[in-house]
Amino acid sequence: MVIFLVFECGKYKLEIGKKTYIMGILNVTPDSFSDGGMYNNLESAVKRAKEMVLEGADIIDVGGESTRPGFEPVDTEEEMRRVLPVVERLVKEIDVPISVDTTKSAVAEKALQAGAHIVNDIWGLQKDPLMAEVVSKYGAGVIIMHNQDGKEYQDLMGDILKFLRRSVEIAEKAGIKKNNIAVDPGIGFGKTLEHNLEAIRRLNELKVLNLPILLGTSRKSVIGNVLGLPVNDRLEGTAATVAIGIANGADIVRVHDVREMKRVAQMADAIINRGHSS
Repeated sequence: MVIFLVFECGKYKLEIGKKTYIMGILNVTPDSFSDGGMYNNLESAVKRAKEMVLEGADIIDVGGESTRPGFEPVDTEEEMRRVLPVVERLVKEIDVPISVDTTKSAVAEKALQAGAHIVNDIWGLQKDPLMAEVVSKYGAGVIIMHNQDGKEYQDLMGDILKFLRRSVEIAEKAGIKKNNIAVDPGIGFGKTLEHNLEAIRRLNELKVLNLPILLGTSRKSVIGNVLGLPVNDRLEGTAATVAIGIANGADIVRVHDVREMKRVAQMADAIINRGHSS
């Protein structure tokens, strides 16, 4: 078995190359596109997180603000009210890294103080100028995602790489170690259907960054648009994107359906010989 990278997040070190890691989505919101309202009280959220760990989740990603198209922004206090009690419970009750999905440095700081291990920033440290400093201060992991206003590109993967390189530069200037950084092409954010399909097809081009790659396609509109299916009928479409994403270099997949996608990932890993000596 060859380990090429390690993704460090607080006390956890994920050996990249050993297997595909499963990040379970826990939206503690009333309005997320797929599961809004299902886990927006503390007990149901904690119960779902524990279920996902039993199903094979390696990371739990807690989000307190929907980022679906047309979402209603949430103020900092409300986002903290939703996220912090869940993070506080999870760090005591489950033994996997806890990620907080936020664009606000104030929310990130409180979550990291409460024991979270990763900040998942859909604006790649480029929206809130204090975010990189907060991540650095706590030695947390950070997932930097490509995002943009509008859907115009000179060169899709070239533009995505340019954005991500800028984010890495911001991270390193703030003192974030390279081992604490993972990247995400941002499927569904500032992209057309064709852009999303192309980004999955060309995912391995992000390997030039020599950083772990996270892919988040679960139940997204790219699947609904191809298959003509509603949000809660996209399991097989998600499975296809996960399998092809892993074949194309994804190291972490962010999913709602943990049990099923864990199996998809294990099968894909076996085919591409990930985690086994050749």
